[in-house]
Amino acid sequence: MKIKYVLAFGAGLFLISAGTHAQVLNRLKNRVENKAEQKAGQEIDKLFNGKKKDQTGGQSGQGGANGAGGQNGQAGAGGNNPSNNSGAGLISTPPDVKQNLADAEVAYKKNSYGEARYSVQQAMLGVELEIGNKILRSLPETVSALNKVADEDRVTSTGWGWAGLTIQREYSDGNDKQFTAIIANNSVWMAGVNAYLTSGGYAQQTNGQQNWKQTKLKGYRAIIEYSDGSGYKLSVPLGQSSIIVFEGRNFATEPDMMKAAETFNLDGIKKELGEQ
Repeated sequence: MKIKYVLAFGAGLFLISAGTHAQVLNRLKNRVENKAEQKAGQEIDKLFNGKKKDQTGGQSGQGGANGAGGQNGQAGAGGNNPSNNSGAGLISTPPDVKQNLADAEVAYKKNSYGEARYSVQQAMLGVELEIGNKILRSLPETVSALNKVADEDRVTSTGWGWAGLTIQREYSDGNDKQFTAIIANNSVWMAGVNAYLTSGGYAQQTNGQQNWKQTKLKGYRAIIEYSDGSGYKLSVPLGQSSIIVFEGRNFATEPDMMKAAETFNLDGIKKELGEQ
């Protein structure tokens, strides 16, 4: 069976992890297999990232009846566990796309549709993260004499339907001037910006200062906003579902803010995202 049939069939099935107890899997599958995609996502989050029972019968991260399940970094009631003061945390390991596709095909052939669904979803997540990291590497190293803050680089994704990718880079002079670029598939942001774009005109505060207005950045329609508290914000739709948002603090003027945003290759970012 070709893997494209795995992808097509797996898209309508509920995701169940093969790494948990069989009884838990069966109960979850029976409860949600006919629900919508959103419900499936909620169950997956609960299964993999939510609260799980520990050996004491209490909730993970909470003290059990005998105090053995204390919160991370704190001893439970009556316990003498030391606080954790070392450790390098978790290693960032994106899913292996090819391996997950192979696992999905094997699971499908065995009629293990839950495992196939899980592997397909992980493959989708891996592809999105690869796209996000490629875009992040393409972003400028400096903007308006501000250097990128490497520790603040972010690529995150929900892995569901190509609608949860977020890429972020921050630039700073080490003092109070800061510029941030956020690229995202975000329906809420898109709806808000489109509402501005279709309304026309601009908004004023009671003191007559202009709050926001329509503008263009490299031929793309955009909305620019300003407030004394947060500075400038420039929102630029890049197609049907993607948007790039620039935030600038302590930029002297609107032209300075626009010049900083012009540093970015909007056409290149749009192409990588697969937008028309």
